[in-house]
Amino acid sequence: MKDFTPNIPEIVAEVRKLFERYETATFWNSPHTIRYALHENGYGFEAIHKHRVTRPPGPGIKEHRIRLEILTLGRDLASVNLEFKVRGHDLIGRQSQTWVRFPDHGWKVIAAHVSTVSEQPFW
Repeated sequence: MKDFTPNIPEIVAEVRKLFERYETATFWNSPHTIRYALHENGYGFEAIHKHRVTRPPGPGIKEHRIRLEILTLGRDLASVNLEFKVRGHDLIGRQSQTWVRFPDHGWKVIAAHVSTVSEQPFW
């Protein structure tokens, strides 16, 4: 039977360490990997990699963190969600990642998302 025990401490620590290196993290090299960003919809590893290497260098959009939530299920699946203040704007940003540990490749991001909260509600 597969173990889906939530938040095994050493697995949370492992994923937290990987999240902290996220900007240099390796996405799963697959056409199934997805990354939605503020001005980009990346479908597949090649599109995601192209966007990441061609974007201008700089400090990034995160001014400071508001809340970080890590959930691991068992030893091979994790989700990471971050709420942050957007640098230079009166906006709140959100970032989410789904991580899977592959037997031959280790932890990889299989899906990621970055967005901002709209100042005005849509409904």
